Amino acid sequence: MSSRTAFSNSTANSASDPGLPVSTPRSARQQTIWNDHKMTNETILRIAHAGTPEAEAILHRIPIDELTPDDAVSARTEVVFGIPLSPEAFVERVRLEVRARGDDALREIGARLGETVTGSFETTREEIEAAYQQVSAQFVADLRVAADRIERFHRKQPHGSWLDFGEGLGQVVRPLDRVGLYAPSGRGAYPSSVLMAAVPARVAGVQEVVLCTSPDANGRQRPEMLVAADIAGVHRVFKLGGAQAICAMAYGTQSVPKVDKILGPGNLFVVLAKRRVYGAVDIDQLPGPTETLVVADGSADAEEVASDLLAQAEHDPLAISVLITTSIELATSVADAVRRQLETLPTAAVARESLTHRGGAIVTSSVAEAIALANTFAPEHLCLLVDDPWTWVGEVRHAGGIFVGSHSPEAAGDYVAGPSHIMPTGQTARFASPLSVADFIKIISVIGLSPRRLAEIGPVAARLARAEGFEAHARAVEIRLKG
Repeated sequence: MSSRTAFSNSTANSASDPGLPVSTPRSARQQTIWNDHKMTNETILRIAHAGTPEAEAILHRIPIDELTPDDAVSARTEVVFGIPLSPEAFVERVRLEVRARGDDALREIGARLGETVTGSFETTREEIEAAYQQVSAQFVADLRVAADRIERFHRKQPHGSWLDFGEGLGQVVRPLDRVGLYAPSGRGAYPSSVLMAAVPARVAGVQEVVLCTSPDANGRQRPEMLVAADIAGVHRVFKLGGAQAICAMAYGTQSVPKVDKILGPGNLFVVLAKRRVYGAVDIDQLPGPTETLVVADGSADAEEVASDLLAQAEHDPLAISVLITTSIELATSVADAVRRQLETLPTAAVARESLTHRGGAIVTSSVAEAIALANTFAPEHLCLLVDDPWTWVGEVRHAGGIFVGSHSPEAAGDYVAGPSHIMPTGQTARFASPLSVADFIKIISVIGLSPRRLAEIGPVAARLARAEGFEAHARAVEIRLKG
């Protein structure tokens, strides 16, 4: 559940045949199954064999630099500055305005976008208390359950200091002083994202947690977001959204404090703003459209697999939902189940668009081949719906999260399992990790050598310093060795 975005695709996939290619070797039985499927069903979930151009099209990702906002969002750049701007140009203009004029720029940009805020940008305690009266008691109880599980999971993560007095070495671990969280609240409210970022920050011991989430045309914020922020331990909440919120937290304004790090998902403008302000502050990641990859064999339940794919597809038209399976029978059954489940799904329009253009099923010869494909894809979410799934966990090298077996749906991880659902997307799981306590701490090295240890290693340091042409370095060591 990385980011619920307002991205659109400038280059749609264009496989001419959404089914199994003619050149792909397959048994007569497989051909019969596929032909029957094509004759009786609307093609929503493309099916292809591994190693074919069709399979490569299913696994294709759009780089963040090639994503463009949808037409409605793009038009808003002209509303703000009077001329149409590319996303990068718009973000840079916002950055310069906010950095130069602070609150005045925030107020003007927000007003032009229909986010009128009268008075202070900061949400008052009275507004937060009132929010509790606008949501159900069950909602509050459910948030508390989720927050408790998230906290217990993150408290198990090691993040302590250590000192070896014999060696005179160690590390001091310190929490960041102030972090800024961003939680989108445009098309929908996502209080779960507030919990998933703010609770680990609290566990890490961050002194001040700031949250920005956008207001509506009347200057009000979603009550669900405010309740979640309060339960998660957020210290200050601001009525700000979009790139301007990111810039405000990065540089500080008369109202918004400058933070040390900005975390959380958002739309294309938010992601580009985070990238632009990196260096002035740290950031967690540059999340793109959310994605799930399901590895399944013939033992998997087609209805369950279809529900997992749809749960991801309903996020956004650019969400990626892919099945890799050893069974052509399962692939066609899942395609049928997807079609049936869409008939009663309230978010069917979004899910259908996502699956049609960004989803699919790939048939492999073995689970090992499926896992190898998954490692290359490096998905945000990897679901293992195979016989004895734990035996395959050790083979996974690249994924944001592994969801093991039928009773571990990714949807449970989005809300109450415990790990943060803010995970790396766009193949960045090759080098990045889900949000955790580690995102909210820094490590300070400690070096306190004894005279004996310096006598032992000092000459080595001096020789290496001279090899690099730094005579003063060498002398700074040797002056201490003379005694």
